[in-house]
Amino acid sequence: MERVEVGFLGLGIMGKAMAMNLLRHEFKVTVWNRTLSKLVEHGASTGETPATVIKKCKYTIGMLSDPAAALSVSSFKMGFWRQFPVEKVILICQRLMLTLHPRLVRSLIHVASLAITATGGSFIEAPVSGSKKPAEDGQLIILAAGEKALYEEAIPLFDVLGKKYFFLGQVGNGAKMKLVVNMIMGSMMNAFSEGLVLADESGLSQKYASRCTEFTFWQDLGGMANPMFRMKGPAMIQSSYSPQFPLKHQQKNMRLALALGDETAVSMPVAAAANEVLLYSYKNGG
Repeated sequence: MERVEVGFLGLGIMGKAMAMNLLRHEFKVTVWNRTLSKLVEHGASTGETPATVIKKCKYTIGMLSDPAAALSVSSFKMGFWRQFPVEKVILICQRLMLTLHPRLVRSLIHVASLAITATGGSFIEAPVSGSKKPAEDGQLIILAAGEKALYEEAIPLFDVLGKKYFFLGQVGNGAKMKLVVNMIMGSMMNAFSEGLVLADESGLSQKYASRCTEFTFWQDLGGMANPMFRMKGPAMIQSSYSPQFPLKHQQKNMRLALALGDETAVSMPVAAAANEVLLYSYKNGG
């Protein structure tokens, strides 16, 4: 059986982990990054330009950190796609929405979709939920929207990259769902952090606080038990904060979720308070 070749544009924390998973599962991978990638040591090929990668590969996945990065590779300039025929293209833009208003995000996504389909290519918008560890373990949640036929065709890729994937209908819905998910997670982590600080400042020793939070939060004994607390809690108690997902990106996700709330007349006081905490932490080097 012929090995499917997948292109990757962008190899940051998430893109590199995802590309490595595909390599481990016997996919061919051709990568392009603004800085030289070490993935060649693991069997990946490199493309001189994004256009080279897309021309070579059946599928191309874009994991670009922000709109500036997207524009730097011309991913959303219509003329870029007309330079060559495209058979199939998937663009998974995890962080595109992080510095723009939700309406502008959806506008850019629609422009990309129209530009790609105009060449005969196919398009999926598919933000992913998850940070470094889920990306490394192939445990992301994929929020796909766009062409249903391409979504179904891409399921073998999604099986490698994620533990669950959803088809959400028309282009733009993936970006909106991503904001909803990150808004909920950001609010939860604020409450969790406040609880740990409250325990410490109330005079509970680290030993007692650790045992209480261990059994209540991530051993499925209490109503607050959930996978995120189970994954993040032990490191937080040990004051270990190795980067998994940049704070500035999470804060911008919260801000944009609030903007979506304004757009739809939904009041979100809890998310607003969580956003203020994240903004303060980011500005003060937290």
